[in-house]
This record gives sequence, C-alpha cells and structure tokens, in this order.
Amino acid sequence: MDAKDFRTHGHALVDWIAEYLEHSEKYPVLSRVKPGAIAAALPDHAPEQGEPFEAIMKDFERVLVPGLTHWNHPGFFAYFAITGSAPGVLADFLSAALNQQAMLWRTSPAATELEAVTLGWLRRLIGLPDAFEGVIYDTASIATMHAIVAAREAAIAGVRAKGLAGRSDVPRGRVYGSDQTHSSIDKAVIAIGLGHESLRKIPTDDRFSMRIDALADAVRQDRADGVLPIAVVPTVGTTSTTSIDPVPAIADLCAREHLWMHVDAAYGGVAAMLPSHAHVLAGVDRADSLVVNPHKWLFTPFDLSAFYCRRMDVVRAAFALTPEYLKTSEPAEVKNLMDTGIQLGRRFRSLKLWFILRSYGAEAIRAHVARHIQLAQTLASWVDAHPDFERLAPVPFSVVCFRWKPSGRSLTEPELDAANEKLIDLVNASGDTFMAHTRLRGKLSLRIAIGHIRTEERHVRRAWDLIVENAARAVTSH
Repeated sequence: MDAKDFRTHGHALVDWIAEYLEHSEKYPVLSRVKPGAIAAALPDHAPEQGEPFEAIMKDFERVLVPGLTHWNHPGFFAYFAITGSAPGVLADFLSAALNQQAMLWRTSPAATELEAVTLGWLRRLIGLPDAFEGVIYDTASIATMHAIVAAREAAIAGVRAKGLAGRSDVPRGRVYGSDQTHSSIDKAVIAIGLGHESLRKIPTDDRFSMRIDALADAVRQDRADGVLPIAVVPTVGTTSTTSIDPVPAIADLCAREHLWMHVDAAYGGVAAMLPSHAHVLAGVDRADSLVVNPHKWLFTPFDLSAFYCRRMDVVRAAFALTPEYLKTSEPAEVKNLMDTGIQLGRRFRSLKLWFILRSYGAEAIRAHVARHIQLAQTLASWVDAHPDFERLAPVPFSVVCFRWKPSGRSLTEPELDAANEKLIDLVNASGDTFMAHTRLRGKLSLRIAIGHIRTEERHVRRAWDLIVENAARAVTSH
C-alpha cells in the first residue's frame, strides 16, 4: 500500500468510523449470530495473493460487523459500559502508525515521559498524593497481579531468587479480599505461586462492604495458625454492586500488621474527580498501591489501566532485569518502563489518555461522570417506586442492581431466579439494550451499568420500559 492508496483508504476508514460512532444505535447492541457462524463464513487458510483493501472492508462489514457486540452503543448497560471516544480512537490510530516500543527510555523518550506526565495529571484529578508513581498496564487484572507480586516481595525474604517451592523457612502466605472481590485477585494468587487457597474472602455487611472486624479476626487467626498475612485488597466500586470497602479502617489495620494494601479502584476511582465523590478515595493516600481504569469510565478505548504505587522501588526490585543487550548509558535518574513489570514491550498507550484529557478537559469529564451517577439515581427511583421490583443494593456510583418480584404473588426463590433470567433474555433480544446479571446473597439480580458517554435518559428509560413490559408478560405466563 503506497502513500496515495493509504490516504484514500484512510480517509474512507475515518468516514466509516465517524458514521459508526455517530449512528451506533442502528445496530443491535448484542450480536445475534450463532456460535461458529463467523468462522464458517471465512476461509480456513490465508490468501496466497494480496487482496484489495475494498474487498477486505466488504468482508469486514458483511461477516464481522454482524458478529460484534456494540460496546459503543448508548444502550450498552452490561458489565461496565466503556466508551471508545473519538479523540481516543484517533490517538490509537496515531499510536499504531508511530509503532513505538517503550521498553527503554531511549527506545521512546516521548512515550516514556508522556506516560509519567499524563498519569501525573490523572493522579492529581483524583486527589492522589504525588508520592504515588504511576505506570500503565493493559488491564486491572495485570495491575493487581503486579501489586500482589510486590507485596510478596516485601513480605518474603529472598522470594525473587529462591521462589517458594520447598522452602521450610517460608510459611503459607495469605491475601485478603471481600466476598465481593474481583476474580482477578483469585487469578493473581494462582499465577504467582501462592495458590488459590491463599486468598481468604472476608464477609461483607448489608451494604456489601468488607467487615473490618471479620478482617481483623481473620488476620489474628492466621497468625496464630502460622500463616503469613501478606496483603489486603479493598475495593472502591466492586464489580457486582459497586460497593466501597472501609479503606481508612483497613489502612489502620495494614499499618498495625505491616501488610501491603492494594486498592482496587478500577471502576470507582474516577468518580473521585467529583467534589461530591472525593470521599470514595478516603484513606487511599495510605495505600501501597492502587489501580484505576481509564478504559472503564474515562472514555478511553480499551485497553488502559493506570497503576499507582507509593513503593515502586519494591516493584522494581521484584521485576527489574537488564540483559547485556538492553544496557544503556543514560543517567541513573532515567527510568525505564520495562523495569516496572513482567512485560518488556510497552505500547504507546498514554497517547490516547493525553488526547482525551486535553480534548474534553476535566470540567466536561466531571460533567459526564456526574450525569451517569444522576441517571443511575433516576433509574433507582423508578425501581423503588414500582411495587413489582425490588432493589438489591445501594447505588453509590452508576450501577443499579434489582430484580422483578411481583407484589401479591408467592413465588419461590428458584422461581424468581428463573423469571428474572428469562426477563434479561427478553430485554436483550430487543436489540436496543444489553444488560447482564449478578448474584447477591443468593438472589439473581438484574444489573444495569450506566457509563457510556452518549447514553442519555431516553436510553435508560427505554431499558426500564422494556424491563417493565417484559415483566408484565412474565406475570401473565405465571
């Protein structure tokens, strides 16, 4: 592809993307293809000869677009809604063209230093002290795994060199999270050799927040049993309910017990930009590390996870390794991104966050986040006012958990679960809305997460109307 063809196809592609972003509502949110349909529509071998770009785009539209779940649809309410905003999309386009590999400062001074600058901007926007150094990973799962590795490094002498296997001088380790903790914590302890049984899940209260008394009892019991407590992972915005753990009290306990505190603020951390929600990160200034995901609620195209650490020297002690061919002559104060994790290669991810923060500005970002929170409160008020629906959790951010529970009818819990599961399927079949479920205290819950930059009240109202209409049909069927 020469420069002339690149311009032609590039302009056409930008036009396609602009049309898609402006009119994403014309697609069904949830793909309707059957399993295996995409693979069956494509050849099972690569072409011997190159094909025209126009032919590739035709197949993209004919075969792949029907198989897309449209996360950029304003009716996307499943999981955590993520927005691929236009400035971020353009920055990703530019990043791909520049093709930077920022493992060393010298392999991309711009990517290395812009990452520090942009994460500094975000750090100040959410009210985190400058003592926290930042680094970008792909997802919160990877950020959390690095935090647990750093906690292990701090707690177990010689673990980098000797590992854990066969060491009589090292007791079993323990990591603590709540019973609402994200599954990435489970995977982290498995991946780094602590074992799944090393994760102890602490009961939560009626607001789904970790009980500090139960945590203290667990640490006390483990020490008495010869188990080594290593880290506690409180969450600010749990996945199912967006509950907030008591970080200040957990910080007190971690200080007393000399435990690493890693705060999972992947979802909720961004809300601290709002004066009304600055309190959600109370106590986080005393954490050893935390993670915030701009690709969840900061309109950043997937993927970009911001990891902050007050003890990045421990992270570097765990991971830094410089073979001869990567040694450089830069001054000692130059920091190489490859030293802060398992990855050697580092994409120019900070470019899209820089574009977004500059394009929107903090004022507009705050307004969008505040609007999402208000939309969730509006939806919660509709749920609370309807006699046939029951809200199952508080709404501290922009996620509402509830279920259909018709008044005046006596249904068993299994029957309610089955009816709500059917209700979700009926609503999602509309094409206008996609929501997911969770399970709270054994009850199947509908879960609507509001967070897309183009979601308006009419989209939330459409989802609610679909829920009510289809619930009425379920009443008739019973």
